[in-house]
Amino acid sequence: MLDSFSQLAFPVQALIATLFTWALTSLGACVVFFMRQPNRNVMDAMLGLAGGVMVAAAFWSLLSPSIDMSASLGMNPWLTALIGFMGGGVLLFLGDRLFTRFSERRALLRREDSGRKAGFKRCAMLVFSITLHNIPEGMAVGVVYAGYLSGSAQITAAGALALSLGIAIQNFPEGAIISLPLRAEGMGKARAFWGGVLSGIVEPIGAVLTILAASLIVPALPYLLSFAAGAMLYVVVEELIPEMSQGAHSNIGTVFFAVGFSLMMVLDVALG
Repeated sequence: MLDSFSQLAFPVQALIATLFTWALTSLGACVVFFMRQPNRNVMDAMLGLAGGVMVAAAFWSLLSPSIDMSASLGMNPWLTALIGFMGGGVLLFLGDRLFTRFSERRALLRREDSGRKAGFKRCAMLVFSITLHNIPEGMAVGVVYAGYLSGSAQITAAGALALSLGIAIQNFPEGAIISLPLRAEGMGKARAFWGGVLSGIVEPIGAVLTILAASLIVPALPYLLSFAAGAMLYVVVEELIPEMSQGAHSNIGTVFFAVGFSLMMVLDVALG
């Protein structure tokens, strides 16, 4: 009876933990309601902040855990990270081509200019990459709770809670860096907000599914973590950095890139 209760309790705890992380994503997306239409300097700052956050998260939240986890599972650490990382980059490269074709057709049908076409593609790829990054984060919470449930001496309830808290704090700027660019491209505040909210819904789903199918998903998690890292870095280099570097005040994007990188680095290292 007690074993049955434990089998039920830990998936519920993992669900609650990742619902909390999702709530912080939603709270970050709420920023869009308190800002006017962002001007060019604000957008450069937000793009730079997003790029810095994503680069730091790609290493400390994704690649480094992928390498450590693959080593603990007896895999080849560098090969596992390389396969996943390149796979994520290739997927985003193909997605880039797909989004380009779709946005060109959309611009032709709606008679939109090239600026709106590029903005649509950039926002679509940003939402996709952040959502993709949130999947292994939810799975990581599920893995920790699954390890605790299995009796692993290295995993404690406090450790599981700390991981959930760290991911939740990281998720706040992620919600904002989705909703604000969507708003800047002309989307209504409510729709931009829901774009940020929905990007995080995969976390609680991923956590519970990981616990329920731990024996199948855990061996693949190192690949998923590095896969998300490759996808995120593709978006940063292909879309965010070129966009934030345009105009007379390109240094604004550079400064906020450093701020975003430093913020995510401190959160990951201090709370990881």
